[in-house]
Amino acid sequence: MIRIGEKTVQRLLMAAAFSAIGGLLLIALFIFKEGLSFFIETGFRRFLFADVWDPQSGLYGIFPMLVASLWVTLGAMLLGAPLGISVAVFLVEFVPRSVMRVVKPTIELLAGIPSVVYGFIGVMVLAPFIRSTFGGPGLSLLAASFILGVMILPTIISISVDAITAVPASYREGSFALGATRWQTVRMVVLKAARSGIIASVILGMGRAVGETMAVIMVAGNAVKIPHSALDSVRTLTANIALEMGYATGRHREALFATGIVLFVVIMILNTAAGVMVRKRVSGKKG
Repeated sequence: MIRIGEKTVQRLLMAAAFSAIGGLLLIALFIFKEGLSFFIETGFRRFLFADVWDPQSGLYGIFPMLVASLWVTLGAMLLGAPLGISVAVFLVEFVPRSVMRVVKPTIELLAGIPSVVYGFIGVMVLAPFIRSTFGGPGLSLLAASFILGVMILPTIISISVDAITAVPASYREGSFALGATRWQTVRMVVLKAARSGIIASVILGMGRAVGETMAVIMVAGNAVKIPHSALDSVRTLTANIALEMGYATGRHREALFATGIVLFVVIMILNTAAGVMVRKRVSGKKG
């Protein structure tokens, strides 16, 4: 039997950790290498705030898609964040532990469903419902927001449940001893104590919504225009990259990589903010 020393195991684990970091750095380096020159030549302001995207005419303005991405993400958060936090509170505070141990893994399984399945349901069920009830083409900002709101639920629920579960039982017992009801304890004590973890779950859910591609391509309608209504068809930044990268060449390809830089920076900011929130929660417990 081969015995592996502690130092060897430590080096192997360190190599695995640095390989993950190295992979991320290589991806970032490749994206910036391909797209940064376009930023420099075109100008940051002109690229972000021009409202015409027409590669055949040499016009590369991502403002309509940037606005669409922000509105779709905001719509998803308006649905997913309150619902996800409410479900997490209900599972931790108002149902037996045996029920939570069954329901929570079931909800987490939703994260493993391919996004194309969500998109297919959106095309076959949600879009016709929106078209017949509210009007418009059906494939719209509203449909994309609803689908993304459902898709981010597992992330928000799972992390929020962990944050609420981590609140010490003594906090609840002290509140009950002072005469507070169950709901008053949850609202004034538990949610405040778990606030940083819940905010982190919302930020990570937002990052998932910003970066989603396939489901959005299927249900958003993919019209490159600034939306004036929730029923308008839109195209997000991720959808634009996925739709056009297959045939893009030259400056068109560089423009898509520049769009990737914008998305990369946004998601890194969101993930960093979530990490800060989690560290704040951990340091708060130690204090």
